[in-house]
Amino acid sequence: MQENNVTLVNEFCLLGFKVSQNSRVFLFFLILVVFCGTLCGNLLIIVLVSTSKNLHTPMYFFISQLSISDILIPTDIVPNMFYILQNNGGTISFIGCMAQMCFFCGVEEFECLLLTVMSYDRYVAICNPLHYVSIMTASLCLNLVTLFWFLSFLIAIIDTLSASRLKFCWPNIIDHFFCDLIPLQDIACSDTFDFKLQLYLLSIPLLFIPSIIVVCYGNIARAILQIQSNISRQKAFSTCSSHLTVVFIFYFTLFSLYILPTSGQSSEVNKIMSLLYTVFTPLINPIIYSFRNKDIKKAVQETAKKYL
Repeated sequence: MQENNVTLVNEFCLLGFKVSQNSRVFLFFLILVVFCGTLCGNLLIIVLVSTSKNLHTPMYFFISQLSISDILIPTDIVPNMFYILQNNGGTISFIGCMAQMCFFCGVEEFECLLLTVMSYDRYVAICNPLHYVSIMTASLCLNLVTLFWFLSFLIAIIDTLSASRLKFCWPNIIDHFFCDLIPLQDIACSDTFDFKLQLYLLSIPLLFIPSIIVVCYGNIARAILQIQSNISRQKAFSTCSSHLTVVFIFYFTLFSLYILPTSGQSSEVNKIMSLLYTVFTPLINPIIYSFRNKDIKKAVQETAKKYL
């Protein structure tokens, strides 16, 4: 297809990882094990929250939604990554690239919003416990999650439609293992100013999310320090320590990839950070909530006794 003497592309070439054959084989099986563990761990949490009456609370409802997002992100990325590792690179159609990017961005933005409301949930539980049941109602939680899914994919669809209007010329090579906004933006041969401006404007609400989380946990820390009993203080801290760990891991990788300057980083460093974010973090989250949560451990034991 010719336009203004420029050959436009209908597919992209993903370079993947520039490593030896043995390293690719090792990486393939490592990611396969992690992916299977991610599916099993997060599905276990979803099943436990759905079937155990002790886990029918707002906090565990949000945790089950986090598990859903932790299943969707690697499911969107890993299958095509296996193909790339096997073939030392691979191609993806233009439509497939846009679909992968839209799905990834939508789930990523949902997780940002979800972690924020989970912080607020812990804030209400610790700082205003007497009104917790009346504030964090089941209908409110369901409506918030539904709204978050809708807004997240609305923003992702807008971003994807804008990206699809960019012109991508030869060479059609993306030095990455999946389609993401920044790598696509870098290889566009048309003016990307309007596209970048739109991304910044749509990202403004998401930039306030970390400040909301900091405010919530600042009030939580102040409330915990005012508790005189050491046992009560440790119990209060344990209820939010798992979530705080997940928030730290999520935003550390997110800021490293998209916020901090990347001009001094090699493409391989960015790929490693993306690999940690898209493949390994979804496995870490259920491990954190499983090993550091007595209610989930109890639910696992009760389920095991019931079916074994």
